Amino acid sequence: MLKPARLQRDDKVATVSLSWGGPGIFPQRYLAGKQQLETAFGVQVVEMPHTLSDAEWLSHNPQARAEDLMLAFADPAIKAIFSTIGGDDSIRILPYLDLQVMRSNPKIFMGCSDTTISHLACYQAGLVSFYGPSIMAGFAENGGLFPYMVIAVQKTLFSSAPIGVIEPNPQGWTSQRLSWDDPAQQTQKRTLHPASGWKFLQGEGVQRGHLIGGCFEVLDWLRGTPVWPESAAWENAILFLDTSEEAPSPATVERGLRTYAAMGILEKLSGILFGRPGGEINIEDFEQYDQALLQVVREEQGLHDLPIITRMDFGHTDPMFVMPYGLQAEIDCEKNTFSILENAVIDQ
Repeated sequence: MLKPARLQRDDKVATVSLSWGGPGIFPQRYLAGKQQLETAFGVQVVEMPHTLSDAEWLSHNPQARAEDLMLAFADPAIKAIFSTIGGDDSIRILPYLDLQVMRSNPKIFMGCSDTTISHLACYQAGLVSFYGPSIMAGFAENGGLFPYMVIAVQKTLFSSAPIGVIEPNPQGWTSQRLSWDDPAQQTQKRTLHPASGWKFLQGEGVQRGHLIGGCFEVLDWLRGTPVWPESAAWENAILFLDTSEEAPSPATVERGLRTYAAMGILEKLSGILFGRPGGEINIEDFEQYDQALLQVVREEQGLHDLPIITRMDFGHTDPMFVMPYGLQAEIDCEKNTFSILENAVIDQ
């Protein structure tokens, strides 16, 4: 896997709207994310030609969205590309992506949720990319950025040292949704649940593997497309999954995992990482998601030793750490730790 150059102060970061045209509907939310990103990390944010376009126009022009991404990859002045927000139709840009352009111009690409589409395109192109915060749903955090997320971005994107152990966030977490059409709420901090750590459901010993995954629902849409990973890509992989703010039920997750089992994927894995369920669901329901995982992995497939960690800080919950695709990671079931063993970026 090709690793991009690390970010430095004053570098240009391009923003792209690959799915929903949120910046055109809530420009003040986009601006808050842009300003907080620039202030916290000292980078220069630049928009691609259609980043701020009307949402209705963007919905009818997937080729224009793809062209923005290709233009950002091809521009040597741009050092990183951040998704503005997720959505539900970036799969429509797939026919217009040029994987050779991506491979020939390795640079940081980051986003989450529906951006899973473009991450698997990067993976197919052999490029490390980053499942992490977007402009409007991470960097635009109400009342200022979470320190946990800031540290994760710095360690992952700005340093060429191995990332190392990822600790659970100590600050508390939230999936509360505040209105983006009320500018006054931008300064209102979201309500935090007490920090609860991660749950090590099962597993034995120390397992290592490369990271691959994304948003549970979006991965489901991608099966059978040209960017779906080949069978060998799942061998000894650590699969990371999170669920969106639409909060698919534990039963839906269970059925989806059965599909992975039927495809022969689960038996090849070195581990499973499951993000804290997205959406405003009751904390008491988290146990049902854990049981859905155990039902398929342990009870139905007999994979008693496969490590599973749940309620992790990535995806549709805040604050989040950054998950780099393709890097070697380690789950230590004796110490109850998760580590990313490699550096994600390189010195220029």
